[in-house]
Amino acid sequence: MLDCSARWRSLYPIARSARCDVRREAAVFVLCRAIRCPLLLHFVGFTQAELQSFRNESVPDLVGPGLKLLFVGINPGLWTAATQTHFAHPGNRFYPALRLAGVIDRDLDRGRPMTDEDRAYFVERGIGIMNLVNRATARADELAPAELRAGRSRLEEFVGLHQPMVVAVAGVTAYRIAFAAPKAKEGEQSDLLLGARVWVVPNPSGLNAHQTISSLAEAYAEPARVAGVIT
Repeated sequence: MLDCSARWRSLYPIARSARCDVRREAAVFVLCRAIRCPLLLHFVGFTQAELQSFRNESVPDLVGPGLKLLFVGINPGLWTAATQTHFAHPGNRFYPALRLAGVIDRDLDRGRPMTDEDRAYFVERGIGIMNLVNRATARADELAPAELRAGRSRLEEFVGLHQPMVVAVAGVTAYRIAFAAPKAKEGEQSDLLLGARVWVVPNPSGLNAHQTISSLAEAYAEPARVAGVIT
């Protein structure tokens, strides 16, 4: 979660004065909206206008020492940018699929920001998450092909630095463009990426309607086994 403590201390009196009879929760909501803090989600969620304000923002990569399995999204959605949490959206199936596959052994609220404990848990399990393009949009198809091709260089730099055993790219269309591989299919790819084995796995977005949590879990389990995250 974003560290909003300094902004909180400076703006809390403003939130309290917004309405003399406001309840504490309402005051907190006013403050969170003013500083665009992810805590906003804990109260009422986001309006479309609020989500649109997060266009083009970035989300920090989730990574730590001992990286085994790297999941690569296409780019952050607006909800992800607002919560600063990868694959965050009430309709995204990423975390339920990981849970069903045994890649993680706890449930995560897919609509709310990750806690520091959640992030440490992923790092301890050797799991990382990053995006090909670190620019938030409402839909991945808003990205230009040149951005995806540049995303390959971003990914290669990341893999060279953190040296995961396995890379799993979530989205075959984006992979085809980024890697100039128009005939690529889901599954393990024939070429290594700086020594890492590469899978293309289905995108977990709710817009990918023909996939289910079960089918996603099956697809995610294969690279996780090879990486040694599950047996």
